Amino acid sequence: MGVPIPVASLDRMEAHVAGDAPGGPGEGPALSLRGLAKRFGAKVAVDALDLDVPRGSFYGIVGPNGAGKTTTLSMATGLLRPDAGRALVLGHDLWADPVEGKRRLGVLPDGVRLFDRLTGAELVRYAGLLRGMDRAVAEERSAELLDALGLADAARTLVVDYSAGMTKKVALACALVHAPRLLVLDEPFEAVDPISGTTIREILTGFVAGGGTVVLSSHVMELVERLCDHVAVVSAGRVLAAGTLDEVRTGSTLEQRFVDLVGGRSVVPGSLEWLHTSSASS
Repeated sequence: MGVPIPVASLDRMEAHVAGDAPGGPGEGPALSLRGLAKRFGAKVAVDALDLDVPRGSFYGIVGPNGAGKTTTLSMATGLLRPDAGRALVLGHDLWADPVEGKRRLGVLPDGVRLFDRLTGAELVRYAGLLRGMDRAVAEERSAELLDALGLADAARTLVVDYSAGMTKKVALACALVHAPRLLVLDEPFEAVDPISGTTIREILTGFVAGGGTVVLSSHVMELVERLCDHVAVVSAGRVLAAGTLDEVRTGSTLEQRFVDLVGGRSVVPGSLEWLHTSSASS
């Protein structure tokens, strides 16, 4: 199992990133979404969505399948152009000023496709070079990240031969190599084994402790409740509730609050009786 990235390492990595937008570091949200909207034909995927993610927070976005989580995060990270609205990363408009916004941003999309004919070390180094990093620095950070993520022994293995958990971890290394101050992860724990999941949680917790901000989407309430200090509940492309974990839970569990907000269909008493009766027939 890997070990968390030391805070000193995060500090060295952070030096690569220029200062934040005017107003000084620590002022204003890490991510601000204003009126984001997206329609696919007649279907409204995201409906004038507003959301502020405080700097230094571990922010969970939860919602049922088809709620608009992936579409929202794709627009928030520059992967999908919105029909309307703005996305600001540390004060920089991601669509009006994409270079300044994206250099402070690390992204792990859902179902990401990697250059899987590269080795793990080559892939992470290449991600750093694409960010304009010096080759020696990219190589050093690649080795450090792969070691922290428990991939040092697989550094020279082609990514195509990685397991699902290993692939997720090397994709996270690519998102971290340029020392972003905001990390946006879409379902980062999906198809990940418990050992890899523990390693990823340690890395993300250390990243936030070092001054970074994490936004992740998930439909696993227990995971979000354990990791995050802020949460937003999204359904039908709208934010139903947002704030600190305690503010959103309002004294109940996150799962119960989620069901109360989104609504759930209960099994009708007396239905599916055939499941409850044993049959002697073969």
